[in-house]
Order: sequence, then C-alpha cells, then structure tokens
Amino acid sequence: MTGTLLTLGDHWMHSFTTEMVRYLFGAAGVALVYWLLRRWTAPRRIQQRAATLADRRRELWLSVQTIAIFGVVDLIAFALIAYGVVKIAHGFDPAVVAIQFVAMVIFHDAYFYWMHRGLHLRMMFRRAHAAHHLSRTPTSWAAYAFAPIESVFEALYVPIFLLGLSLFGAVYPLAIFIFLGHQIARNAIGHSGHELAWSGFTRSPLTGWLTTTTHHDLHHSEGRYNFGLYFSWWDRMMGTEHPRYHERFEAVAGRKAIEGDTVPA
Repeated sequence: MTGTLLTLGDHWMHSFTTEMVRYLFGAAGVALVYWLLRRWTAPRRIQQRAATLADRRRELWLSVQTIAIFGVVDLIAFALIAYGVVKIAHGFDPAVVAIQFVAMVIFHDAYFYWMHRGLHLRMMFRRAHAAHHLSRTPTSWAAYAFAPIESVFEALYVPIFLLGLSLFGAVYPLAIFIFLGHQIARNAIGHSGHELAWSGFTRSPLTGWLTTTTHHDLHHSEGRYNFGLYFSWWDRMMGTEHPRYHERFEAVAGRKAIEGDTVPA
C-alpha cells in the first residue's frame, strides 16, 4: 500500500512539474516575446483596458491550482497505461505520430467547444467557469486560470482520448508531447490580449478556419459568443460566432507599428 502511494505521489509530482514548466514557458514566453517586440505588439492590443498586476497574480495562482489538479486527473492516464488498457508504442513512425497529433487536436477542439458551452449553462457557470471569466481583459497567464471543476473537465480529455485511441492501436508518446506543447502555445497566445494575425486572416479560405486572439478575447469581454478553441467551424456551424468578429478583428489587425519599428503590420 505504501509503495503504491509513493508511486502515485511520484507520478503526480512528475506530472505537476512537467506541466508547470510547460505553462511557464507558454505564459511567460508569450509575455516576454510581446514585451521585446512591444513597438509592434503595443498597437495590436485588443482592449483599451490593460490588465493589472493583481489580474496577473490571480491568473497565476489559479493556474498553479489547475496544474495541481491536472496532476491528479493524470493519474487516470497513468493507471490506464500501467494496467495495459492503453498500449504505448515503441520506436518512431512519423506518419502515425502526425496522424495521432492531428486527431488529438481536432477531437480536443470538439470536446472543448461542447464542454465550454456546458460550462456557460446557468447551473454550471458560477460553480465551474466564473473564475476564468474574472479575466475580462485576459493575459497569457490566464491560460490555465480555471476553477477546480473546470480544471477536472479540461484534464479529462487526455485519458478519454487515450482510451478511445487504444481501440485502434498503440499510442505514441511523442504525439502526446507535441499536442500538449501545441495546446499551451495556442492557449497562451489566445489569452494574450494582442492580435498578431494579419488583415484578411479571418476571411481567407486558407486561414479563416483558425481562431485568432481576437476571437477568444471577444468571448472574455462579452461572454455569449466564440466558444471554440483552435478552429472557428463549430462556432460557425452552431451560430455562436460573434456577429462583429471580422469587423473587430480588422480594427486591430489594420493598426500600424509604432514609428521607428520596421516590422510591417
């Protein structure tokens, strides 16, 4: 019994540490890059209001709580692997890794959209999602700023997906690793409050299906629209895209860099 508890404790600590490093690279990395390029990024700030130091502290504290809960939920994935329910692939097959990564992203977007819609139901919002919406002017530090209930729902995606994928074959750890890196990068950028995409991005057939920072920022500032994570297609299919999304996006994307900066807007 003691050995089992120690094993679980070691796995939780490993999960917590790994996810904390990933979060800090994502949140702090985005904040640092935007500060270094501030002559270009400053005009691209979406809202006139600027987040305060207190906002960032709250976001960081909630994110640390979330990462601790992620570690607990991750024990489900650990158990699925330990008991052989989920098989781990050995070696390297780039085609399969790519397919598994793409599948994880697509299914995560669908999972997130419908979970997110559920969190906005009256019976769920105050208990599970209001904490995240305290960030009406979000920053990259808000990437994991969730209440405990939402943290559990967010974390359950990985063991659910692994369980489903196990019906078709073994899982490549590299695919999971790339997915988690992609997830935190998109999350931190989506909460950064600055729009770096170029004019015409949201209407182009090549890029319009991807969400932008403006897309999620509008969700934080108004709440009733834009529930998608990586892609805009669920919002468009379900009629939940902000009616002035493209207009709001272009208003920011068309701004020029501060004089003296050679980076084009």
